[in-house]
Amino acid sequence: MQPLEGITVIALEQAVAAPLATRHLADLGARVIKIERPGAGDFARGYDTTVRGMSSHFVWLNRSKESLTLDVKAAEAQDVFTRLLSRADVFVQNLAPSAAQRLSLGAGELRQKYPKLIVCNLSGYGASGPYRDKKAYDLLIQSEAGLLSITGTEDEPSKAGISVADIAGGMYAFSAVLTALLMRQQTGQGTTIEVSLFEALSEWMGYPAYYTKYGGKAPARTGAAHAAIAPYGPFQSGDQKRVFLSIQNKREWERFCHLVLQRGELARDPRFDSGPRRVANRRELHLAIEEVFCRLTASDIVARLEEAQIANARMNSVQEFLEHPQLASRKRWRDIDSPVGKLSALIPPADLEGMEPVMGPIPSLGQHTNLILNEIGFDAPTLAGWRQRGVI
Repeated sequence: MQPLEGITVIALEQAVAAPLATRHLADLGARVIKIERPGAGDFARGYDTTVRGMSSHFVWLNRSKESLTLDVKAAEAQDVFTRLLSRADVFVQNLAPSAAQRLSLGAGELRQKYPKLIVCNLSGYGASGPYRDKKAYDLLIQSEAGLLSITGTEDEPSKAGISVADIAGGMYAFSAVLTALLMRQQTGQGTTIEVSLFEALSEWMGYPAYYTKYGGKAPARTGAAHAAIAPYGPFQSGDQKRVFLSIQNKREWERFCHLVLQRGELARDPRFDSGPRRVANRRELHLAIEEVFCRLTASDIVARLEEAQIANARMNSVQEFLEHPQLASRKRWRDIDSPVGKLSALIPPADLEGMEPVMGPIPSLGQHTNLILNEIGFDAPTLAGWRQRGVI
């Protein structure tokens, strides 16, 4: 039995944040009914066509779900929602600001009708405040939360290479729904969950926020190096490869000087004998390290780092990540079905003993429409008429 077997989730979702949350629920066995626009569907279906004609975002976010097409503005949609939500445990939505209220799907109204329902609303900035109605996309949230100001090189700010605001919001929504399901077991009542992408990313800004508030200035943009720890980041080898390493404490620093650099005197150098001093004298520190590394190959450097038990890593390409021996050894890949055939997907990172994640097919647009609507009491002639008028 799957952990969330018997739980039904109605998802009025699009893009990344809400679909990520509900996909994780589906991975644990919840039945997720995804409501999409007739004809077009979740606009993430059209982000790109790189996965044999399908969008890479959509493939990532929507396995194990059922797709129901429905024009949510049509009068008939209210009857559909009434029947779906009366049977559901969770309703997740990330529509544009105030759209759920206009569709009579606001949390207050739903919780009155369905006291056991868990309603999860994802938004850009939250249900109140001066930014409540402001449109929000991942890059814009990264900008508003200050992430861009501390990411990149000294000369140029840069966004994170993945949708960190969307992912943060989706994961907090996922954990909040699990918490609400536990609460309902105790109280017999549902609840309302509110997650904003801005506040989710604000939590992830914890270290730079405290550093700035109490240190008087923001962490510097330092490219791939760490702004508050040194040495921590990439260094060039004599054979023109990059080796990443990290020193976390005094003991590691001393081993690094003696065994890796083979310059024990640097461990006692007053410029480098504490973490803050190494950061303050980063340029001189890096020159001292590179003076040694320029005479060594990357393999030599990694061998010395391993001998000294200093954390290190390669800068893998995405292709090298896909072929990573750790993923292969731990059997993290599974085949999943899709409208374009078998695809490879990584299993979720949290392993539960004795449980295999669902890893079900990616649905084609509207694939389950008739099945779901028949199940909740709509007959074939009704559905044929709705399809003709574009309701489904």
